[in-house]
Amino acid sequence: MNLQQTIEQLYESVPAHVDKKNALSAIDELKSALNNGSVRAAEFQNGSWHVNAWVKKGILLAFRFGALSKIENGLFPFFDKETMTLKQFSMDDNVRIVPGGSAVRDGSFVANGVVMMPPSYVNIGAYVDEGTMIDSHALIGSCAQIGKHVHVSAAAQIGGVLEPIGSLPVIVEDDVFIGGNCGVYEGTIIKRRAVIAAGVILTGGTPVYDIVHSKIYKRTANEPLSIPENAVVVAGNRHIQQPFAKEHHLSIYAPVIIKYRDEKTDASTVLEESLR
Repeated sequence: MNLQQTIEQLYESVPAHVDKKNALSAIDELKSALNNGSVRAAEFQNGSWHVNAWVKKGILLAFRFGALSKIENGLFPFFDKETMTLKQFSMDDNVRIVPGGSAVRDGSFVANGVVMMPPSYVNIGAYVDEGTMIDSHALIGSCAQIGKHVHVSAAAQIGGVLEPIGSLPVIVEDDVFIGGNCGVYEGTIIKRRAVIAAGVILTGGTPVYDIVHSKIYKRTANEPLSIPENAVVVAGNRHIQQPFAKEHHLSIYAPVIIKYRDEKTDASTVLEESLR
């Protein structure tokens, strides 16, 4: 029986009937595979992203079978499930973690050349690819998939999605710029080279208005909200047509695709031009 089959079987079993030692062994094997990137919570296959539900089941098993324990970590002990320790790094990993309270949970992949400014946090199941910058007070949620050379600015929140099991986590593809105080949640996909300006919030229920192509992007029953390649998204608003709202000139938040990057413009340049 391979690891996936073992996880699936354990997940469907009544906890009281499970050999805890075998369950913890399978959880450790899964976390090791997540740590080295050989297993991922979601993968790009045949032109689209697909969730590996069995991986998310294995992470949930870590919560189910882990006992609350005091975990020593130098000067700052913490209290968590015994299956939820910190990821261990060495100089060979070539990951720069600046002092000041950052943490990476065991069972997450952090690639060569990643920089983490303090304090920032990477949760279990996350995948952070080469050369990405995670700035201060930024969160990479459980199972989130972050591409190469992504900039996650200060106080940006990349949400995690563990349940429902079959739901995609948040996906941020290569060369994306996420501005400060952004929030990306509920399985939203940010396609490569997109720029998300400071303060933009994207959720499963957020319609995004593309004034370049006169389109509205929304999550559907079968597809998550997806921000197109090279899109530059800024925080905007739209008027409410209800009579009381019109009387009082009320509007609600609406993210707007104001332009698209070309190959000659970097993220900071195109953002500055868009916001003038």
